[in-house]
Order: sequence, then structure tokens, then C-alpha cells
Amino acid sequence: MTFLISSLIILPMKFQVLMLLFCLAAGCSTFERKWKEAGEIPRDGIEGQWIGRWHSDYNQHNDKLRCIVTKKNDAIYETLFHAKYTRWIIPVSFGYGLDMNTTRQGGQFQFVGSADLGSLAGGIYQYTGEGNATMLQFIYRAEMDHGTFYLKRPPRNK
Repeated sequence: MTFLISSLIILPMKFQVLMLLFCLAAGCSTFERKWKEAGEIPRDGIEGQWIGRWHSDYNQHNDKLRCIVTKKNDAIYETLFHAKYTRWIIPVSFGYGLDMNTTRQGGQFQFVGSADLGSLAGGIYQYTGEGNATMLQFIYRAEMDHGTFYLKRPPRNK
């Protein structure tokens, strides 16, 4: 009887883990597809692929960061971030999107935005930043975290 009850508890947990892994894999494959497509975008503005690092000034955590920027209209650019994060020895990838309200003066861009990443990820993050066709810098702030993103263009075909 104990074995049967244990099996019933474990089976749904295994199913939940498999579903979580499936969802994460689907999210990663969507980002990877968009990443490849963004590699073809001309680099005369801020649209396209970006690589770099994020750094938390709150707890000193940092890791790799990729970003795809897409122009929605003259004032709004959509960003898709794909961040790496290692908790103890377990690597985790985390993705989210953000609409940036953007102003442009010549080749310089300034932007501001916010994203609700959910309570487990720290809640609402506020972003400000600036950049040009070769570099982007963001400053972010949330209730329990604050830090920076530094991004540059990756080599072509990466």
C-alpha cells in the first residue's frame, strides 16, 4: 500500500518536471529561432542581436546575457532577453520581454521601460538606458535588486 501511494505521488511530480522541461525547451527554441533571424537585420540602429553580461549590484551575481531588439514603431522597441544564471552549481536560463519607450538624437538612443517578472523573480523591474549601433547599457532596479546590463554586437553568423 505504501508503495502504491508513493508511486502515485511520484508519478505526478515526474509529469510536472517533464512538462516544465518541455516548456523551457520550447521557450529556448523560440528564442534561438528569433536569434538566427535577427542576425540578418542591418546594424545601423539598435535593432538585431546583442550579447553581453548582466550584473547585480545588490548581490554581485552576474552571467551571460543575449538580447534581440525589434522596432515596433518610432517610439517603442521590443527587447527579448535571454539570461544565464547559475545558482550554486545549477545553470539556469531565463527569458523575458520588455517594451522600451525610446527617443533618438542622431545615432544615440535613450530608453525607459518596466517588466513584471513575477514574484519569484523579484517583481517589477524598472529600466533606463542608452546606446547606439554598437553598444547598449541598461540600469535596472527592483524592490530587492539593482544592477546593469552591458551589451555589444556579436560577430556576424553567431
